[in-house]
Amino acid sequence: MRLDILKKALSNPLALAGFIIILTIFLLAMLAPLISPYDPDAINVKAILLAPSFEHWMGTDGLGRDVLSRMLHGGRISLLVGLVAVGISTLIGIILGALAGYYRGWVDTLIMRLVDIMLSIPSFFLILAVIAFLTPSIINIMIVIGVTSWMGVTRLVRAEFLSLSEREFVQASRTLGAKDARLIFTHLLPNSLTPIIVSAVLGVASAVLLESGLSFLGLGVQAPQSSWGNILTDGKEYIQFAWWLSLYPGMAILITVLGYNLLGEGLRDALDPRSGSNR
Repeated sequence: MRLDILKKALSNPLALAGFIIILTIFLLAMLAPLISPYDPDAINVKAILLAPSFEHWMGTDGLGRDVLSRMLHGGRISLLVGLVAVGISTLIGIILGALAGYYRGWVDTLIMRLVDIMLSIPSFFLILAVIAFLTPSIINIMIVIGVTSWMGVTRLVRAEFLSLSEREFVQASRTLGAKDARLIFTHLLPNSLTPIIVSAVLGVASAVLLESGLSFLGLGVQAPQSSWGNILTDGKEYIQFAWWLSLYPGMAILITVLGYNLLGEGLRDALDPRSGSNR
């Protein structure tokens, strides 16, 4: 991504706010081992369910563990799952979308019917069904979310390839004898990056929500590892008198999703002049 495009995106106040939110959360998560005031897994029976105070800024949970420390370390897991899952889904979507949009014919028909079948199944229930047959773990969660979330990218890439294939520069290269690989990787794919980048940024928000939902149901990241979802799960048992166990992970998920959505909208305006001109 060129520097001028990034500057244009960040000139949008909402996109700038989203970028600052994501950068802040990312830095806090990466620096968690250095800035966490306590060991996130240390059990302290003398500090069970303490309300937020100067000693424990976000209180403690039912085992006396410091919630702030668990939030910082849990952010690393939640963000990692989101980024890797989106990377997997984007890669699958690019490959299938490029094949469908370039070769057309029976290849396009086969891939798009597969997309239709996948879209007809509610994504969350599909993920639940797959997870039920696997051992819940970080790796399995990332793979399952990735391989069940590629349909949108596939349709975007296919549409871009169908449109670009009719452009003069592609037709000229084909007339000059350019091979399929050169056309795809030199002319078509680089000019299709706009929707891919925007979709990937927005997809991270969806993946974070999915991971949190799975962890909340006990099918995601397992103890003793912490994620925002299973911290939220721990809080539901004490929600009537330990509000901080539900408030802080819920707010972290909300702010993260909001940040990615704001950044995605700003990138869309910066990378696609047509979208900005219509607003």
